[in-house]
Amino acid sequence: MGTAKITEEKTGNVIEYYIDDRLKNSLDKKVIPSLHEKDKDFVVCLDGREGSGKSTFALQLGKYIDKTLNLSRIVFTPDAFREAVLNAKKGQCIIYDEAFTGFSSRASLSPINKVLVSLAMQMRQKNLCIIVVLPTIFLLDRYMAIFRTRALIHVFELHGRRGYFKLYNYRLKKLLILLGAKTMSYNSKYVKSNFRGRFYGKFALGDERLEKKYRKMKEEALANSEKTSMSSAQVRYKEQRDLILYLLRKNTKLTYQELANLIADYDIMLSFQQIAKICAKFGDVASTKDKINDENGKKKGKKKDKSDLPKEIEEKDENIDKLDKELIESDEKEEDTEDFE
Repeated sequence: MGTAKITEEKTGNVIEYYIDDRLKNSLDKKVIPSLHEKDKDFVVCLDGREGSGKSTFALQLGKYIDKTLNLSRIVFTPDAFREAVLNAKKGQCIIYDEAFTGFSSRASLSPINKVLVSLAMQMRQKNLCIIVVLPTIFLLDRYMAIFRTRALIHVFELHGRRGYFKLYNYRLKKLLILLGAKTMSYNSKYVKSNFRGRFYGKFALGDERLEKKYRKMKEEALANSEKTSMSSAQVRYKEQRDLILYLLRKNTKLTYQELANLIADYDIMLSFQQIAKICAKFGDVASTKDKINDENGKKKGKKKDKSDLPKEIEEKDENIDKLDKELIESDEKEEDTEDFE
């Protein structure tokens, strides 16, 4: 089992977390040397549905590549990203996390698209590692998505379990974007990634105090983004989206949860609570089924300590993890050369 073990220079604290063996090997042999020895930058897109663990995995990836990574280089706005790039030292990592805002449209991402393109030269000259966390790569500027990102890491759930990823190298990523652009689909029969692995929910930048600070930063950034005035095009898009959701609800009689699942298949990330608020604006009233789903969601959200679980469930989880490892290892044997290049 791969392990990242990082000693903080200032504090001497040791940060330790799981990292997929194959991913670790690719980072050690390809990515890190390209930043420090080959005078290159490394731009990667990390995407996936809401709540899939993208931000957690991005922090783990960034910390392994750049041992000096700290909260000052985790940014949530285009302005903060520009400042971080301009102030960064050679070979450092910056994580731009756009995924948490929940307003998944190309219009909402246009500011960061412009900043990424305009700062491409500085990123290359400083040999920076840039990790862009998005709901989907299909919303990223086409030039950045196809030609400037070295790879796509797509995070997903399997049978309701978080912590899985697929890596699309430069060639596969390009094919995926070209073939899946119209439907925003990752399921093209012509594009199959055999580079798959797992990750777990360990905060990679330090102790609980730093994790609380990080979560507070995200909350403040989200609150500020909601206060920021939208352009007329963004307002029009939002109004049209809301009306379409309400009409879909009205004419299909789908529950809020069923609507959330339906649009999630097209990588439009809205929770059933958000959909409920949108539909309520048009006078929609929650059905009995909706209320049951809401109650089930609240119960599901209450986490249980592992010690409270029956032994057979713990053993089942261990068996699933073992099966996961065997499946991933069998994939690696199929195509062992597929990495970031």
